[in-house]
Amino acid sequence: MTPTRYLEDFSVGERWQSGVFSFSAEEIIAFARANDPQPMHTDPAHGAAGPFGSIIASGWQVASRAMTEFIRAGGYGATPMLGIGIDELRWLKPVRPGDRLIVEREVVEVARSATRPDRGTVRTRVVVRSEEGEPVLSLYSIGRVPARPTGEAGNP
Repeated sequence: MTPTRYLEDFSVGERWQSGVFSFSAEEIIAFARANDPQPMHTDPAHGAAGPFGSIIASGWQVASRAMTEFIRAGGYGATPMLGIGIDELRWLKPVRPGDRLIVEREVVEVARSATRPDRGTVRTRVVVRSEEGEPVLSLYSIGRVPARPTGEAGNP
């Protein structure tokens, strides 16, 4: 089992990278029909005739998959991370069926709460890139993390 990571276990500059993944046309269409039913995501003929030349993944699908990849890899360990916000979400390039993608995360801030010292926040920069290195999505995520309980190693 992956160990619990407390606030004190995260450090600015900590990095993580996923393995390569992609979306099939069927995955794009199924996600879009359930969550973002615009024709550029659901109708291959419409997508082919449109400005992108094919259907494209919903940006929400790409963002969701970025989180899935990180959690599957055990990035937070057994920590009960509570997402409390996303800042500066940008969809930078279209994602087509078969595009090979990689998620990168970097811890950019770790802060203990001034009013609730039993917790704090971890802010990470998330970038999804094509296998060639071009960013297709970027965002900052903020998660609330428990501090190490009093009396455990590393906490008074």
